[in-house]
Amino acid sequence: MRVLLVGSGGREHALAATLARSPQLAALFIAPGNPGTADIGTNVAIKADDVPALIAFARENNIDLVVPGPEAPLVAGLADACAKAEIACAGPTRAAAQLEGSKKFTKEICYAASIPTAQGEYFTNADKAITYVRERGAPIVIKADGLAAGKGVVVAQTLSEAEDAIRQMLNEGSMGDAGRHIVIEDCLEGEEVSLFAFCSGDKAVLIGAAQDHKRIGDNDTGPNTGGMGAVSPPRGFSREDQEKALDLLVRPMLHEMLRRGISFRGVIFAGLMLTKTGPQLIEYNVRFGDPEAQALLIRLTSDLLPALKALADGTLETASITFSDKAAVSLVMAAEGYPEKPVTGAVISGVDAAAALQGVQVFQAGTKTNDEGDLVVAGGRVLSVCALGDTVREARDKAYAGVKKISWKGAQWRTDIGARALES
Repeated sequence: MRVLLVGSGGREHALAATLARSPQLAALFIAPGNPGTADIGTNVAIKADDVPALIAFARENNIDLVVPGPEAPLVAGLADACAKAEIACAGPTRAAAQLEGSKKFTKEICYAASIPTAQGEYFTNADKAITYVRERGAPIVIKADGLAAGKGVVVAQTLSEAEDAIRQMLNEGSMGDAGRHIVIEDCLEGEEVSLFAFCSGDKAVLIGAAQDHKRIGDNDTGPNTGGMGAVSPPRGFSREDQEKALDLLVRPMLHEMLRRGISFRGVIFAGLMLTKTGPQLIEYNVRFGDPEAQALLIRLTSDLLPALKALADGTLETASITFSDKAAVSLVMAAEGYPEKPVTGAVISGVDAAAALQGVQVFQAGTKTNDEGDLVVAGGRVLSVCALGDTVREARDKAYAGVKKISWKGAQWRTDIGARALES
């Protein structure tokens, strides 16, 4: 197959590396890709959300399968355009992608399908929103309704913090169009995990689970980010637990979507909170997570490409998905100033030395090559340093050994990724 992979982050680098292992792969193109993906396939200078240009390229290059990485092109209608052009696409339609594109839509689906989730309300007026949070109390969660690159959620510990977040989103436009409408939810308590499944119509096939670490600082301090690291599999959430969660939180969603005339076909990422009363839904995403995908994909032992093609063709029952029993840890190295104002341009050294360590893989994200040929920082989350091990402790030690080989001015990373998984 000739494959067009869409995106440029660490998730896409990991997907490219995984697809490249397939004996069924004839050619791999990545749009726009990054310096890391250029070593695996052919980078194409098309932005991930430029749907017309992506379709034109796919037609001109006889692409057999389009694999969307990030959410933006899906919300922009990439799968719909592929269907019109009769090109297979392993991702949901624009209507189905509302599950990630609108927090309000997700709440409506959850309530209609009796899916356990936090009580929440939708607001466009700051004064009404502030009145509501004063009634509910803190801690409380403020979410931008639209896409905000993983940074549109504020878990407010105080009423003052909640009110500031409301004013910033609704009155000051801190999240742009994504935050012109907000959802306010009660704060759930427990361990947060990410559950992944291939879905097609009313069918859902478990991929696996990981635990992300969202906040920038150790011990879950500081602002939320797109994710600073992940562990797979997560502690205390067995394959049996994951299958039960699919029955509780994913399959009812698929049936409710079908009732509304919307068939979901793609990867579903259900963010869950494991509360004292059982798992509850935090959010749906309509693609692999980042950095969870990196930790999941390095554990995959089956061929990803035919599984994605079966998903796109609506023959999900033929897909085979198997994983190693090994543990994986993914560590994000971020730019100075991330997530507020990342500082770019610093020269990165040591990537090859880290990747040479046994069991370690380095996936690039916010990188580019400068005029001198040096690898430099070009975004907020710069690298994912990943490792496999017989235990979480071994995988974690290997990943941090990889991090120590890499340096640039102002590099930052968390030192406690996976620490909770080591607790008895």
